[in-house]
Amino acid sequence: MAVDTHATAPAGPHPVDVRPPLHRMVPLSLQHLLVAYSGMATMPLLVGVALELPEDRIRLLISANLLVSGVATLLQTLGFKWFGARLPIVMGSTFTAITPAVLIGQQHGLAAVFGATIVAGLLTVAVAPWFGRLLHLFPPLVTGTVIAVIGFSLVPSAAGLITGHGGHGEDGSGARGLALAAVTVLLVVLVERLAPPAVARFSVLLALAAGTLLAVPLGLFDGAEVGAAPAVSAPDPTAFGAPVFVVPAIVAMLVVQLVNMVESVGDTLAVGQIVGRGDDAPTVVRALRADGAATVVSGGFSSFPIVTFGQSVGLVSVTSVMSRHVVALSGGLMVLLAFVPALGAAVAAVPGPVLGGVSLVMFGTVGAVGLRILARADLSDGRNLLTAALAVGLGMIPVGAPEFYAPLPTYLRTVLDSGIAVTGLVAFTLNLLFHHVGRRHREDF
Repeated sequence: MAVDTHATAPAGPHPVDVRPPLHRMVPLSLQHLLVAYSGMATMPLLVGVALELPEDRIRLLISANLLVSGVATLLQTLGFKWFGARLPIVMGSTFTAITPAVLIGQQHGLAAVFGATIVAGLLTVAVAPWFGRLLHLFPPLVTGTVIAVIGFSLVPSAAGLITGHGGHGEDGSGARGLALAAVTVLLVVLVERLAPPAVARFSVLLALAAGTLLAVPLGLFDGAEVGAAPAVSAPDPTAFGAPVFVVPAIVAMLVVQLVNMVESVGDTLAVGQIVGRGDDAPTVVRALRADGAATVVSGGFSSFPIVTFGQSVGLVSVTSVMSRHVVALSGGLMVLLAFVPALGAAVAAVPGPVLGGVSLVMFGTVGAVGLRILARADLSDGRNLLTAALAVGLGMIPVGAPEFYAPLPTYLRTVLDSGIAVTGLVAFTLNLLFHHVGRRHREDF
């Protein structure tokens, strides 16, 4: 019998490794950049405002954050030896560290924040292989629940962008802002529904552009900062002094970093399952090593802990653009923005209601991806149903009632105020209790 050699011929490159033409790759990369930029700028902005830093110092924090986030994204997407998942994952600073960074900064100065960040990064690199060996303890029941809460817990931040962070239109947008956000969401839906696939991949970028144009006649576009920003300015890692290593600050940041590692594992597995590659222990270990290495560099460059961005999970799922090279280019653009504040100001000029509308789609998509993964668990088993119910219920408390844990000590609030951390701890512990602890005894019985 003749052998069909064509049947065993190797297929083309995996979609993750495909490098689109430059004329398509640039706008696709801009989508990732625009969706992630607000998170990257907000973290250093909030810390700087809380510590009452002058405006030029806050700009330095933002530039440093963009630089490190861009380098981290390049490392995560392109990979280098034992570092990097080689998946379409955007990296950036995490909101989890805002409160600890402010408290540390008030008590010991920003140099102590950066020193603690370096130690947290070193810890991540050290324990990454250990996390990989425990990956079998993160079945769909655990990862799906965590990813769902990651997405849904971020929805209020999208609402804050729409209303001006106060919930009552503090930026003066009011009903106009709500209407603009609704139109932006509608544009994403219409492009996805009516446009050909080649155009639908740009649905988020098109909605951002159209929404920004609509904001002009509504009086919701302010480009004053673009003209005021300096054309070129290099980040200065020495502006806040050399990192200082203070034990209480290090302990607080290590707790934050453990939360970040749980989030990174969930995001990495989610992206891996969406693209059909990389939802395995070796990839998770490389991703965590990249997180840790980036966090070490971040502390050295006067910035904060770096983690995978959930927005990238939503964008990859919505657009079906799986190329890691697209995301790598967005990392390169972040590095460029760090040295050209005027460009950063132009990106930041996208109106809050427009960015909030798009973020609502992205965060909701992350939550839906989590539910899809959770559906693979056997929820007819009452133990699994109880695990998911308690993990989601307890994890959403900080979202709906931010002051719920206010009476507790700060070191406990560092964990409990993060719905993602609570969800991960509860889901992991109950899954361990119901399906691993004493399993041999039950089987013998």
